[in-house]
Amino acid sequence: MPAERLLPTEEARDLLALTRNIVDAELRPQVDQAEREAAFPRDVFALLGRTGLLSLPYPEDLGGGGQPYEVYLQVVEEIATAWAAVGVGTSVHALSCFPLFHAGTDEQRRRWLPDMLSGRTLGAYCLSEAHAGSDPAAMRTTAVRDGDDYVLTGAKAWTTHGGQADFYTVMARTSDGSKGISCFLVPASTEGLSADVPEQKMGLMSSTTATMLFDGVRIPAERRIGEEGQGLSIALAGLDAGRLGIAAVATGVAQGALDAAVAYAKEREAFGKAIIDHQGLGFLLADMAAAVESARATYLHAARLKDAGRPYGRQASIAKLIATDNAMKVTTDAVQVLGGAGYTRDFPLERYMRETKVMQIFEGTNQIQRLVISRDLATR
Repeated sequence: MPAERLLPTEEARDLLALTRNIVDAELRPQVDQAEREAAFPRDVFALLGRTGLLSLPYPEDLGGGGQPYEVYLQVVEEIATAWAAVGVGTSVHALSCFPLFHAGTDEQRRRWLPDMLSGRTLGAYCLSEAHAGSDPAAMRTTAVRDGDDYVLTGAKAWTTHGGQADFYTVMARTSDGSKGISCFLVPASTEGLSADVPEQKMGLMSSTTATMLFDGVRIPAERRIGEEGQGLSIALAGLDAGRLGIAAVATGVAQGALDAAVAYAKEREAFGKAIIDHQGLGFLLADMAAAVESARATYLHAARLKDAGRPYGRQASIAKLIATDNAMKVTTDAVQVLGGAGYTRDFPLERYMRETKVMQIFEGTNQIQRLVISRDLATR
């Protein structure tokens, strides 16, 4: 049952209807096999690009959809109700375009953004390193100036679309200290750039995650985005937006789990009536619905602040924290509603549960979100 939405324009309502049609016709029929086979759904991303759903929050004159963030996030949520890996990939692609759009020159934007926003090229975001964990300022990947080029050396861990992307937005060290990090746009075809063996994960099997290896990768200096030393501030600003994307994905998965649990509870009978009519189970489903709707309201509040040009970093962290924690509980409870059937692969609930766990970890763990929120409170 589709969630009730309050969308700001008729165009936005049409976009969500288009998304639902694509989800039902193209995504749902593919997802189970793709997840079983760990098959990367490049054709799906190409379809989202052709229909304009991959670039909704960027301006139309650069190839985007010109939509406010509150609309874009609801589209991402709708995608994730059926296929979490595609929802995550859509969010990651938008994040990969963020530095170029916000910190690039007009010439750089005109040159590279149209292909990126059209979906003709797919992006990945290289910030994390295995040893640094939640401390990006501790990164060791270097970018050394050599005449008109930079030479990048190091490794970037946990790269979504690693080995599948056409371009990589990379943070690398150009000098010492937290202000010594810079941002680069690296084509996948660049000599010296390769993907390590993909990670064997608990969920999101169709979303390839790999460490990207930079072995003397030489790129022209014109591919530096922003000034030297601006990389960390660019990355952190991008993560605020990216956290809202993950909040929307988590809410979508939770909505999908709730829908499946309600449908089962209406059909399954025990002691002469549908199990949803037993108060113990009905109350559990009510709590699940409250969790889903509160998560949606929280991420939409942060998105509306962003759309209004107001600070929203704390609200983005709150949204990511609330939505992913709620989704973990909702998907776990959905498995419980189905009992033994929920533990089998005859139903998608066990997959939803496995997929949700990582959402409490990436784009900053939920412990880091609490740190961000508490630090913000301390400055008020």
